[in-house]
Amino acid sequence: MRALIRLWVIPLVLVLWELAARALADTDFPPPTTIIARMHALWFSGPAGRLFLTEDAMGNLLPSLGRMFGGWVLAAVIGVLLGTALGRSRTATDYVDPLMEFGRSIPPPLLLPVFVLLFKVELTTQLATIVFGVIWPVLLNSVDGARSVDRGYTETATVFGLTRAQRLRLVVLPAAAPKIFAGLRLSLSLALILMVITELIGGSNGIGYQLLQAQRSFDGAGVWAAIALLGVLGYLVNALFVLAERRVLVWHRQSGRG
Repeated sequence: MRALIRLWVIPLVLVLWELAARALADTDFPPPTTIIARMHALWFSGPAGRLFLTEDAMGNLLPSLGRMFGGWVLAAVIGVLLGTALGRSRTATDYVDPLMEFGRSIPPPLLLPVFVLLFKVELTTQLATIVFGVIWPVLLNSVDGARSVDRGYTETATVFGLTRAQRLRLVVLPAAAPKIFAGLRLSLSLALILMVITELIGGSNGIGYQLLQAQRSFDGAGVWAAIALLGVLGYLVNALFVLAERRVLVWHRQSGRG
């Protein structure tokens, strides 16, 4: 109930937006009711057997989600594994740290032409761009998390005869999990942004591509519909991730209260 009460500002903003848009009567600034109707017509007016998804939704929305989550999962796996390994070796981190700082400072969209030359396949190029941009928060948080594990935990595990793999699975990863999840949450929002950028620059389908087509055809409601869809998508993805994080890290919150 408290969460619902805090959302009172949303209908207030929508009402003010509706009144202001209707007063201006500008096609480039449509009211929310027009945007919602356009979203319904574009993506959610299909047959019930297809969960009301239209052909545009099947051809644009689903590929966008596939690229975003595909790139994010790849970056998460690589970032957690590599970051944990580096975090447990101070010497290796000292050698690699300049390269990581250099890599994270490069804007991922600037590498699109390079990835096009390397991979020559649209999907692979888009995934490479997403992975490159998304991996840094996961990698750096994993390094920091693995490095900050209490030495007493690892020494106790050694006394009990745990192998290195067991220490990593039972001690290091659980202790580093809060910081790893923080990096994963940040990288998820970056994956959404980079997904849109890759579709705007060199895509042939997707939400970003559809937004660009709406802009070129002077479809103001279509542009706002794509923007609104991306905002709702970002909110839902973040909310689901927070819910999963709370379930996985319930032990961390309980120990903190204790």
